[in-house]
Parts: sequence; C-alpha cells; structure tokens
Amino acid sequence: MTYTSAMHASRKTTITPVGVVGKVLRILELLDRTPAGLQLKDIARLTSLNKSTAHRFLRHLEGEGYLFRDDSGSYMVGPRLVRFGTGLTYQAMLSRISRPVLEELWNTTGETVNLATLVGQEVLYVDVMESLHTFRLVSQIGSRRPLSCTALGKAMLAAMPVEQRELLFPTLRFESATPRSIRSVARLRKDLAQIEHLGYALDDEEAVTGARCVGAAILDANGKVAGGISISGPTARINKTNLASIAQTVKLAALDISTRLGVPKNR
Repeated sequence: MTYTSAMHASRKTTITPVGVVGKVLRILELLDRTPAGLQLKDIARLTSLNKSTAHRFLRHLEGEGYLFRDDSGSYMVGPRLVRFGTGLTYQAMLSRISRPVLEELWNTTGETVNLATLVGQEVLYVDVMESLHTFRLVSQIGSRRPLSCTALGKAMLAAMPVEQRELLFPTLRFESATPRSIRSVARLRKDLAQIEHLGYALDDEEAVTGARCVGAAILDANGKVAGGISISGPTARINKTNLASIAQTVKLAALDISTRLGVPKNR
C-alpha cells in the first residue's frame, strides 16, 4: 500500500462514522419536529436516505429506546431520548406509548382509566378515558392531586426507593376529603408497606365517598418510576367480588407499559 492510499484509508475510517452520525441526527431532528410520528417511507423521503438504510438506523434506535414505534408503524421520539427534553415532551411520549394499553383496559373494565406522572409532590393526570356509565368518576387531564389521597400517588410512592420516599414525606400534603382520608405519614407508611406486598394501590373512598380507585406504578428502563395507571369507579361496581380481578388487570397493564418503556419482560 502506498503512502497516498494509506492516507486515503485512514481518512475513510474517520469520516465514515461521522457520516453515519449525520444521518442518524437527520432522523432524530426530523422526528423531534414531528411529535405525531412518521412512517418509514416518509422518514426515508424527508431525510433523503435509502429506505433500507433508514430502516436499519430506525430499528437500532428503537432497540436502544431512543425511538418508539407505535401500533400503526409510525416512529416517534422514545423514552431515552425524551429524558434530554422537557417534561411536557415526556408526558406526551408516555401518553402516546400508553394509549393502546389504556384502551384495552377501558374495554376490559368499562370504568374510567387514568394515566398520570409524578410532578413534585403531586399526581399530574396526563390522559383520561371516561367510563360510558352514567355514574362515573372522572379527573380532568392536566389536573393535580396530592400523592397521599390517590391510588396513583400511593402506587408511585410505593415503587420509589426508600431514600427518595423519605425525602418526600415531610413535603406531602394531606387532605380530609372523607372520613377515610389518610391524614398522617404513619398511616401512609402502613398503606405503602401493603402496596409493596400486593403490587397495587387502592383508594378506598379516601378521596370521594362511594368511589374506589385501583392503581399500579409504571417503571422505565432504569427501574425508576415513570408514572402510574389506574381505574376508578363507584364502590357498587368495584367491589369485594371483583376487586382482585380488577387489580390483576391493572397490574398487568402497568407491566405492559413498563415493558414498552424498556423494562425487561422477565423483571
């Protein structure tokens, strides 16, 4: 090999990876501008990439959690990449990934289904699918509730590392909405121990008299709390007869979403 050809080979090995990075960045920048997601053919066209090349990059980015592909085949920014962005983007991503699971849970139970994230010391509702029953329990998207009085909040607290939970306890707000409301850290600790054992949380007329809510925490690929999912309804329909079955359904739904966020299936 001559000196000239050796220089050419050296330049090629250093330039090629940069070219790959440039192509990947074009895909990521395109999807960042298109929150609703895009199909493979549109990504290839808009980035001027060969379809097979685009597909190879997309599959790799999806496998690493940087992109998410929904049931329609559209690619969008995924959970690992969203961590570099804003909280609003994260909530939109979580809602998009969770929607098929929420719909299945809604169809199975017929009750109101809620998706929430943790914001400070409060639960923030990011998606709600209302029950079709005349008498139903509904929280508004964007509304916030104290962690201590919701199944969603208690489920997320129970799934946190003990150290993080202990830091939150002194800042929590307790409401006396009903005679069954939790009013102290001591009572909350007792509830959380049971939730850790059962794998789900129960709001048993603690927020609204005559209403029950069953919730479970959603974890991300790092095992951290990403949010929570729950169903809510009147005590006449969520009762002692069907509570165990409903709780298992909610737990499986939370596990499904966690898997979509990168948690191993056999965790």
